[in-house]
Amino acid sequence: MSTLSFTLIQTRLHWEDKAANLAMLEEKIMGIRERTEIVVLPEMFSTGFSMQPQKFAEEMNGETVSWMKKIAAAKKIILTGSVIISEDGHYYNRLLWVQPDGKLGYYDKRHRFAFAGENEEYTAGNKRLIAQVKGWKINLQVCYDLRFPVWARQHTNEAPEYDVLLYVANWPERRVHAWKTLLTARAIENQSYVIGVNRVGDDGKGIHHSGDSMVIDPLGAVLYEKQEVEDIYTITLEKEPLDMVREKFPFWKDADNFKIIPKDGE
Repeated sequence: MSTLSFTLIQTRLHWEDKAANLAMLEEKIMGIRERTEIVVLPEMFSTGFSMQPQKFAEEMNGETVSWMKKIAAAKKIILTGSVIISEDGHYYNRLLWVQPDGKLGYYDKRHRFAFAGENEEYTAGNKRLIAQVKGWKINLQVCYDLRFPVWARQHTNEAPEYDVLLYVANWPERRVHAWKTLLTARAIENQSYVIGVNRVGDDGKGIHHSGDSMVIDPLGAVLYEKQEVEDIYTITLEKEPLDMVREKFPFWKDADNFKIIPKDGE
Protein backbone atom coordinates (compact mmCIF):
# COMPACT_ATOMS: atom_id res chain seq x y z
CA MET A 1 0.00 0.00 0.00
CA SER A 2 2.98 2.33 0.39
CA THR A 3 3.79 2.46 -3.34
CA LEU A 4 1.81 2.77 -6.57
CA SER A 5 3.21 2.37 -10.09
CA PHE A 6 2.01 4.32 -13.13
CA THR A 7 3.02 3.94 -16.77
CA LEU A 8 2.59 7.09 -18.86
CA ILE A 9 2.16 6.63 -22.61
CA GLN A 10 3.08 9.79 -24.51
CA THR A 11 2.33 9.04 -28.14
CA ARG A 12 1.33 10.33 -31.53
CA LEU A 13 -2.27 9.63 -32.51
CA HIS A 14 -3.71 8.73 -35.88
CA TRP A 15 -6.24 11.45 -36.69
CA GLU A 16 -9.81 10.14 -36.37
CA ASP A 17 -8.65 6.58 -37.08
CA LYS A 18 -9.89 4.39 -34.26
CA ALA A 19 -8.64 1.07 -35.62
CA ALA A 20 -5.12 2.38 -36.16
CA ASN A 21 -4.95 3.94 -32.68
CA LEU A 22 -6.21 0.86 -30.86
CA ALA A 23 -3.75 -1.37 -32.73
CA MET A 24 -0.87 1.01 -32.05
CA LEU A 25 -1.71 1.39 -28.36
CA GLU A 26 -2.24 -2.33 -27.86
CA GLU A 27 1.27 -2.99 -29.14
CA LYS A 28 2.71 -0.35 -26.83
CA ILE A 29 0.82 -1.56 -23.75
CA MET A 30 1.50 -5.24 -24.27
CA GLY A 31 5.17 -4.40 -24.75
CA ILE A 32 5.54 -2.86 -21.28
CA ARG A 33 8.07 -4.96 -19.38
CA GLU A 34 8.27 -3.08 -16.09
CA ARG A 35 5.97 -3.95 -13.24
CA THR A 36 3.09 -1.48 -13.39
CA GLU A 37 -0.36 -1.10 -11.91
CA ILE A 38 -1.94 1.80 -13.82
CA VAL A 39 -1.40 2.63 -17.50
CA VAL A 40 -2.39 6.14 -18.58
CA LEU A 41 -3.34 7.11 -22.15
CA PRO A 42 -3.91 10.65 -23.49
CA GLU A 43 -7.23 12.44 -23.93
CA MET A 44 -9.41 11.06 -26.77
CA PHE A 45 -6.78 8.41 -27.42
CA SER A 46 -8.82 6.57 -30.05
CA THR A 47 -9.47 9.57 -32.32
CA GLY A 48 -7.44 12.61 -31.36
CA PHE A 49 -9.25 15.75 -30.17
CA SER A 50 -12.14 15.45 -32.61
CA MET A 51 -15.15 17.73 -32.77
CA GLN A 52 -17.13 15.13 -34.71
CA PRO A 53 -18.81 13.09 -32.00
CA GLN A 54 -21.73 12.31 -34.32
CA LYS A 55 -19.29 10.30 -36.42
CA PHE A 56 -17.02 8.76 -33.80
CA ALA A 57 -18.97 8.42 -30.54
CA GLU A 58 -19.53 4.97 -29.06
CA GLU A 59 -21.84 3.68 -26.38
CA MET A 60 -20.45 2.18 -23.21
CA ASN A 61 -20.76 -1.32 -24.65
CA GLY A 62 -18.90 -0.27 -27.79
CA GLU A 63 -15.61 -1.31 -29.35
CA THR A 64 -13.22 0.92 -27.42
CA VAL A 65 -14.60 0.15 -23.96
CA SER A 66 -14.52 -3.56 -24.81
CA TRP A 67 -10.93 -3.16 -26.01
CA MET A 68 -9.96 -1.44 -22.74
CA LYS A 69 -11.48 -4.28 -20.73
CA LYS A 70 -9.63 -6.85 -22.82
CA ILE A 71 -6.27 -5.11 -22.44
CA ALA A 72 -6.73 -4.46 -18.70
CA ALA A 73 -7.55 -8.13 -18.10
CA ALA A 74 -4.73 -9.48 -20.28
CA LYS A 75 -2.09 -7.19 -18.78
CA LYS A 76 -3.57 -7.25 -15.24
CA ILE A 77 -3.54 -3.45 -15.02
CA ILE A 78 -5.87 -0.54 -14.54
CA LEU A 79 -6.18 1.25 -17.89
CA THR A 80 -7.32 4.86 -18.12
CA GLY A 81 -7.77 7.55 -20.79
CA SER A 82 -10.64 9.47 -22.36
CA VAL A 83 -12.84 8.59 -25.34
CA ILE A 84 -15.94 9.97 -27.08
CA ILE A 85 -19.07 8.44 -25.57
CA SER A 86 -22.74 8.74 -26.56
CA GLU A 87 -25.32 8.34 -23.80
CA ASP A 88 -28.97 9.38 -23.49
CA GLY A 89 -28.78 11.67 -26.49
CA HIS A 90 -25.64 13.47 -25.30
CA TYR A 91 -21.96 13.26 -26.22
CA TYR A 92 -19.27 13.20 -23.54
CA ASN A 93 -15.50 13.47 -23.43
CA ARG A 94 -15.36 10.64 -20.92
CA LEU A 95 -12.34 9.46 -18.96
CA LEU A 96 -12.66 5.74 -18.28
CA TRP A 97 -11.04 3.91 -15.38
CA VAL A 98 -11.04 0.21 -16.31
CA GLN A 99 -9.95 -2.42 -13.80
CA PRO A 100 -8.56 -5.85 -14.71
CA ASP A 101 -11.73 -7.52 -13.39
CA GLY A 102 -13.83 -5.57 -15.92
CA LYS A 103 -15.29 -3.12 -13.44
CA LEU A 104 -15.06 0.51 -14.46
CA GLY A 105 -15.66 4.04 -13.32
CA TYR A 106 -15.83 7.18 -15.39
CA TYR A 107 -15.47 10.94 -15.25
CA ASP A 108 -17.06 13.29 -17.80
CA LYS A 109 -14.88 16.29 -18.58
CA ARG A 110 -16.29 19.27 -16.71
CA HIS A 111 -14.67 22.18 -18.53
CA ARG A 112 -15.18 22.02 -22.28
CA PHE A 113 -12.71 23.89 -24.45
CA ALA A 114 -14.96 26.53 -26.02
CA PHE A 115 -12.01 27.99 -27.97
CA ALA A 116 -12.18 24.85 -30.15
CA GLY A 117 -15.97 24.46 -30.03
CA GLU A 118 -15.98 21.57 -27.57
CA ASN A 119 -18.81 23.22 -25.64
CA GLU A 120 -21.02 23.06 -28.75
CA GLU A 121 -20.53 19.33 -29.29
CA TYR A 122 -20.12 17.82 -25.81
CA THR A 123 -22.09 17.89 -22.57
CA ALA A 124 -20.27 18.93 -19.40
CA GLY A 125 -19.85 16.53 -16.52
CA ASN A 126 -21.09 17.58 -13.08
CA LYS A 127 -19.23 15.37 -10.63
CA ARG A 128 -15.67 14.37 -9.91
CA LEU A 129 -14.31 10.84 -9.73
CA ILE A 130 -11.76 9.97 -7.08
CA ALA A 131 -10.63 6.38 -7.63
CA GLN A 132 -9.12 4.24 -4.89
CA VAL A 133 -6.27 1.77 -5.33
CA LYS A 134 -4.32 0.07 -2.52
CA GLY A 135 -5.26 2.82 -0.08
CA TRP A 136 -4.30 5.59 -2.55
CA LYS A 137 -6.89 8.08 -3.78
CA ILE A 138 -6.61 9.44 -7.32
CA ASN A 139 -8.53 12.46 -8.62
CA LEU A 140 -9.17 11.98 -12.36
CA GLN A 141 -9.48 15.01 -14.66
CA VAL A 142 -9.17 15.94 -18.34
CA CYS A 143 -7.02 18.57 -20.08
CA TYR A 144 -8.81 21.97 -19.93
CA ASP A 145 -9.95 21.18 -16.36
CA LEU A 146 -6.36 22.08 -15.44
CA ARG A 147 -7.10 25.80 -15.86
CA PHE A 148 -9.77 25.77 -13.14
CA PRO A 149 -8.18 25.22 -9.72
CA VAL A 150 -11.41 25.13 -7.73
CA TRP A 151 -12.48 21.94 -9.54
CA ALA A 152 -9.28 20.21 -8.41
CA ARG A 153 -9.04 21.74 -4.96
CA GLN A 154 -8.96 19.45 -1.92
CA HIS A 155 -12.44 19.88 -0.45
CA THR A 156 -11.82 19.29 3.21
CA ASN A 157 -9.49 20.42 5.97
CA GLU A 158 -10.23 17.31 8.04
CA ALA A 159 -7.85 15.24 5.88
CA PRO A 160 -6.56 15.50 2.32
CA GLU A 161 -9.17 14.22 -0.11
CA TYR A 162 -6.77 12.58 -2.58
CA ASP A 163 -3.10 11.68 -3.05
CA VAL A 164 -2.64 11.89 -6.83
CA LEU A 165 -4.17 14.38 -9.28
CA LEU A 166 -4.17 12.91 -12.78
CA TYR A 167 -4.75 14.80 -16.05
CA VAL A 168 -5.02 13.25 -19.51
CA ALA A 169 -4.67 15.78 -22.32
CA ASN A 170 -4.33 16.96 -25.91
CA TRP A 171 -2.62 20.21 -24.87
CA PRO A 172 -1.11 22.24 -27.77
CA GLU A 173 2.57 23.15 -27.79
CA ARG A 174 1.74 26.84 -28.29
CA ARG A 175 0.35 26.97 -24.72
CA VAL A 176 2.75 24.51 -23.12
CA HIS A 177 4.10 27.10 -20.66
CA ALA A 178 0.64 27.23 -19.09
CA TRP A 179 0.47 23.41 -19.03
CA LYS A 180 3.75 23.05 -17.14
CA THR A 181 3.09 25.98 -14.80
CA LEU A 182 -0.42 24.89 -13.86
CA LEU A 183 0.53 21.25 -13.29
CA THR A 184 3.18 22.44 -10.86
CA ALA A 185 0.76 24.83 -9.16
CA ARG A 186 -1.84 22.08 -8.70
CA ALA A 187 0.76 19.90 -6.96
CA ILE A 188 1.91 22.64 -4.59
CA GLU A 189 -1.52 24.00 -3.66
CA ASN A 190 -3.08 20.57 -3.13
CA GLN A 191 -0.01 18.94 -1.55
CA SER A 192 -0.38 15.93 -3.80
CA TYR A 193 1.44 14.17 -6.60
CA VAL A 194 0.36 15.40 -10.03
CA ILE A 195 0.58 13.41 -13.25
CA GLY A 196 -0.09 14.94 -16.67
CA VAL A 197 -0.13 12.74 -19.78
CA ASN A 198 -0.18 14.56 -23.11
CA ARG A 199 0.14 13.50 -26.74
CA VAL A 200 2.85 14.46 -29.23
CA GLY A 201 2.80 15.31 -32.93
CA ASP A 202 0.42 17.19 -35.21
CA ASP A 203 -3.31 16.53 -35.24
CA GLY A 204 -5.60 16.64 -38.26
CA LYS A 205 -5.97 20.40 -37.92
CA GLY A 206 -2.24 21.04 -38.03
CA ILE A 207 -1.99 21.77 -34.30
CA HIS A 208 1.31 20.65 -32.84
CA HIS A 209 1.64 18.91 -29.49
CA SER A 210 5.00 18.75 -27.73
CA GLY A 211 3.98 16.26 -25.06
CA ASP A 212 5.72 17.56 -21.95
CA SER A 213 4.07 14.81 -19.94
CA MET A 214 5.08 15.28 -16.32
CA VAL A 215 5.10 13.81 -12.85
CA ILE A 216 5.44 16.33 -10.02
CA ASP A 217 5.84 15.75 -6.30
CA PRO A 218 3.88 17.53 -3.52
CA LEU A 219 6.53 20.25 -3.17
CA GLY A 220 6.51 21.02 -6.89
CA ALA A 221 9.68 19.16 -7.87
CA VAL A 222 9.55 17.56 -11.32
CA LEU A 223 10.15 13.81 -11.14
CA TYR A 224 9.69 13.19 -14.87
CA GLU A 225 9.25 15.27 -18.01
CA LYS A 226 9.57 14.37 -21.69
CA GLN A 227 9.32 16.72 -24.66
CA GLU A 228 8.49 16.15 -28.34
CA VAL A 229 9.18 12.41 -28.60
CA GLU A 230 7.03 9.37 -27.99
CA ASP A 231 7.82 7.81 -24.64
CA ILE A 232 6.59 5.04 -22.38
CA TYR A 233 7.68 5.70 -18.81
CA THR A 234 6.96 3.83 -15.60
CA ILE A 235 7.29 5.56 -12.24
CA THR A 236 6.61 4.25 -8.75
CA LEU A 237 5.22 6.82 -6.33
CA GLU A 238 5.83 6.44 -2.61
CA LYS A 239 3.33 7.32 0.09
CA GLU A 240 5.88 8.07 2.82
CA PRO A 241 7.29 11.28 1.26
CA LEU A 242 3.75 12.53 0.64
CA ASP A 243 2.74 11.87 4.25
CA MET A 244 5.90 13.57 5.50
CA VAL A 245 5.21 16.72 3.48
CA ARG A 246 1.65 16.92 4.75
CA GLU A 247 2.76 16.36 8.34
CA LYS A 248 5.69 18.81 8.25
CA PHE A 249 3.80 21.47 6.30
CA PRO A 250 0.11 21.01 7.22
CA PHE A 251 -1.04 23.88 5.02
CA TRP A 252 -4.10 21.88 3.96
CA LYS A 253 -5.58 22.40 7.43
CA ASP A 254 -5.79 26.17 6.81
CA ALA A 255 -7.73 25.91 3.54
CA ASP A 256 -11.04 27.73 3.06
CA ASN A 257 -14.22 25.72 3.15
CA PHE A 258 -16.26 26.06 -0.03
CA LYS A 259 -18.77 24.35 -2.27
CA ILE A 260 -19.08 24.37 -6.05
CA ILE A 261 -22.32 25.75 -7.48
CA PRO A 262 -22.82 24.45 -11.04
CA LYS A 263 -23.73 26.79 -13.88
CA ASP A 264 -27.42 26.90 -14.75
CA GLY A 265 -28.47 23.83 -16.68
CA GLU A 266 -25.40 21.77 -15.79
